[in-house]
Parts: sequence; C-alpha cells; structure tokens
Amino acid sequence: MSAFAGLANCHSHVFHRALRGRDVGGDTFWAWRERMYAVARVLDPDLLYDLAVATYAEMRLAGIGVVGEFHYLHHGPDGVPYEDPNTTGEVLISAARAVGLRICLLDTCYLAAGFGRPVEGVQRRFSDGDTDAWAQRVADLAARHAGADDVVVGTAIHSVRAVPPEQLEAVVAALPQAPLHVHVSEQQQENTDCLAATGRTPVALLAEAGAWSPRTTAVHATHLSRADIATLGAARAYACFCPTTEAELADGVGPSTGLRDAGARLTLGSDSNTVIDLFAEARAVEMHERLTGGRRGSWSAAALTEAATVTGYASLGFAPDLAAADAFTLHDSVRLAGAVEPLWAATAADVEPPKDLPYEADEVAAMMRRAVDAVWGRR
Repeated sequence: MSAFAGLANCHSHVFHRALRGRDVGGDTFWAWRERMYAVARVLDPDLLYDLAVATYAEMRLAGIGVVGEFHYLHHGPDGVPYEDPNTTGEVLISAARAVGLRICLLDTCYLAAGFGRPVEGVQRRFSDGDTDAWAQRVADLAARHAGADDVVVGTAIHSVRAVPPEQLEAVVAALPQAPLHVHVSEQQQENTDCLAATGRTPVALLAEAGAWSPRTTAVHATHLSRADIATLGAARAYACFCPTTEAELADGVGPSTGLRDAGARLTLGSDSNTVIDLFAEARAVEMHERLTGGRRGSWSAAALTEAATVTGYASLGFAPDLAAADAFTLHDSVRLAGAVEPLWAATAADVEPPKDLPYEADEVAAMMRRAVDAVWGRR
C-alpha cells in the first residue's frame, strides 16, 4: 500500500449527483440544464441533507479531504426564503461535518436568467433579489463560522449571465479576504451573449469589476481568447478544470497548458458528480491535451498531483499542509500492480476507506439509493 495526500475537489454541485446514470436526454448543455432544474425544483432541506451526506461520504471514500461546494439552491421552491435564510447552506455544512469532510461553502450570487432577463421558474430559488440582500445573508453565514477549522465561507458569481454587469463589483467586494469562484466561458453561447450585451468577453467584463486576483478561481475557463488567458495568468488566478463533466456536457476542452504557462494555477473538480474520482479528473487534463494538441507529456504526474492536492486546498482557503493531514492509503490493487507513479493508474476504488468515516461503503450506497430514489419520486 502507498500513501497519497488528501485530494481537493474544488468544484461540486452536490445535488447534481441525483442525475448520475439517468437518461436525462438533450443533446446540448442547455437541454441538460432543464433536466437539472427539474431536480432543483423538488429538493427541500431534509432531502438535500440526505443527498449531500451520501455524496460527501462518497467523496471521502474517494480520498477527498476538502470540497468546494458551489451553492445556489438558497430558498424555497417559490423563491421565498426559509425562516433562516441560510438554511440550505447550513444543511450542506452539517452534511460535510457528518462525514468528516472539510468544506468551502461558496455562496453563489444568482440574480438573472441572462443579460437583461429576470430570473424565471426554478431560478427564483437561486436569487436574493439584489446584491445587497445576497451580501447581507452571506456575511451572516460567514460570521457564524468564523474561526472554524473545517469550514470556510467563500463567495461565487454564478456567471456573467446570472449577475448584471453593474452588480458584479459588489459581489467581488462582499467578502474580500475569502475565496471567490466564478463559472467562466463554459459555453460558446455565454461568450457570444456577453459580447453582444457588453462588447467584452466574460473574462474582460469580470476584470473591469476587479474580480481577478490570487484568491479567485475561474471554473471551466474553456473558451478563452489569448487576451483572456493573459488576464487570468497575470492575476495568478486559479483555473478549475472538471474534465469529466466538461466532456459529459459537450462543453469542450480548455487551454490548460496556456493558462499554466501564463501564470494561472490548475485545480480540479467533480462538478456535476457524474463520477467522483479526482484521479480520473487529473489524468483527463493530460489526455485531453494529447487528443487536442497531438503531443504527450504536457502535464507530469507531479504537477497534476500538486493541482489535485495542495493547490486545490489553497484555492478553497485552507492551509495547503492540510492535504498531508488528510492523507489516505491506496490498496495494492491489480490496477496499481507494477505502477511506479500511481496517479497514472489509480481510481477512486483503490482508496482505503478512511477509518473516521462513520459509514461503511455499502451503507453509503444504500443511503445514496434512498436519496436519489426520493428525488426521482418527486419529479
């Protein structure tokens, strides 16, 4: 057996786990999104907790020590806040704590359905109405968990289409010392719409709002111009790639080596939780470079391991040395037999279950089945 540092899952939408292995249909990201919204519509705090506990337990079984939860399911199905406006955020924090997972709760500002369009349908659950109301709620949540060693409250801009341009600066300023994450240029249509509405790319628009700094993570960063890459690199921003989801949703392949060479720092995420396997995500960064660039060796195992561990911890506001504290053991499996560098061969199934996880793997599977069946029973 061999030891491996704790893994950082820097981008998760925990409720998407209910979609895994289901025929959700649709041949584009936008069609898939409607099926995802149908899941978001039926979740109440109790069911969200059950699904989150099972999903976070699965992450622990996969060697993950910290998760960045990109959270925008804030309010009731009709958009009315719960009695405690931070109910669902507290649910996710409690679920992570229940399985011993550190969490960066990235409370996400989501105020619009697109440029010049108010939220509609299930999106009303996501919106606080304006940045002032959002910022006040987030400040309260952050104050509750100030000083906790297992919880960081950060902020997120869902996307340039979901926060009006004139309100971006207020989101950036809300928690100025905390991690700030943002979906950026995941889809070509996002770029096209942003250019039409503002004359700028999403990266350039966010730059004008002061979003890019060493505390900021650009999630996906798939369809970037050379100027965009230079902007993110000059800021020493993080770039979180989620290759399994980006492939599953037909997003495309982002410029990982271009961002690295410009000065940006790579991290990794499971995003829609189509699979929860950071070894697979790390390998896919290199394999996608091989497929699109026609050369091998753009990313070494050491560089990908650093992205999946200490760099990821830092991007979520945790001390990088906690990756060592969350170290786990890999089995002597048939996949790893003879392998000198385990990153090129290991899977989540090769991780020795953590001794402090209060559930056995079969119990986690049973919990997951119950939660997912309950979600689909309500649709």
